[in-house]
Amino acid sequence: MNCFGRHRRQTAPAPAPQISGSRSELCAPPLHSRINGWSLPLHGFQLLAWLVYSFMAIVGFGIYLPLLPAPWSFAAYALIGAVFVLHLVTHVAAVTVDPADLSVRRRKDYSSPMPVFDNTKHQHVIHNLHCTLCEVDVAPKAKHCSTCNKCIADFDHHCKWLNNCVGGRNYWFFFITVSSAVIGMFLLILVVLFVFIEHYVNPAVLRTAPQFQSKTSPVKGNGTWLVFLPAAPLETSSIGLLALAFITVLLALAALLLLCHLLCFHIHLLSQGISTYEYIVRKRQSPNPKEKEQGPPALPSNGATTQVQTQQYITDRKQSIQQNAR
Repeated sequence: MNCFGRHRRQTAPAPAPQISGSRSELCAPPLHSRINGWSLPLHGFQLLAWLVYSFMAIVGFGIYLPLLPAPWSFAAYALIGAVFVLHLVTHVAAVTVDPADLSVRRRKDYSSPMPVFDNTKHQHVIHNLHCTLCEVDVAPKAKHCSTCNKCIADFDHHCKWLNNCVGGRNYWFFFITVSSAVIGMFLLILVVLFVFIEHYVNPAVLRTAPQFQSKTSPVKGNGTWLVFLPAAPLETSSIGLLALAFITVLLALAALLLLCHLLCFHIHLLSQGISTYEYIVRKRQSPNPKEKEQGPPALPSNGATTQVQTQQYITDRKQSIQQNAR
């Protein structure tokens, strides 16, 4: 494949690529383009995200929500259940959707290997809205992802937690996934903390389930608790119940802090009308704050500035800039 079939301007501000040697210098060995987040290999962060979701769902709906007294238990099941289902649907959608540009999806040819963009040699592969690797014309905000090895429509960023690119086609699925995760974690922390506190203050409030008063298998003493009510009640100790609550709260708080930071960041981006990619580009192109604050030194204003002093100042500034550029 000829990686430089067209020589046109770049779609992002950057120096023109220095082409030397082979015309295929832009490309690394061919690989298959990834269709979506389910394409192999799966990322470790993606597996971790599903493990955390599964853990929270099992612990929340299997252990702590059944201990809530009525009518709080019904409200908690309805509210937290709706949030968890919403997160599951949008999470699966964000992973499953193919975020590729329309021109790439029209070809529907992911079976053939395609040259991989080598970003260590060149900064861009799209010239004049034409991708020299995908060999298609793309939209103005499309970018070629080196991980997915294809052009992404309205590219925002490549998310390792989804193992998929986030673009125009799945951005709102991604945003709702993060938002629902924040709400779900917050509500689950409240439930676990309520159970933890009531266990010491008034444990009888948590023992309203019929299984605690069952004549066939009565619970022995306040030190014994039942989990996985009402379907498959299992006995556990107070220490086990509280230790699991402590671990759950710590894990949920850590996830909540990360998710809140991510959600606030994207709310900021939406308010500015820019993508994550555009935000990063602007940050890289902005001047160094230290150099901006430093400014040039004040020259004598009493008329004693000579031509030699001025020339010496200009020379010193040039040397300082060259050293910073290195």
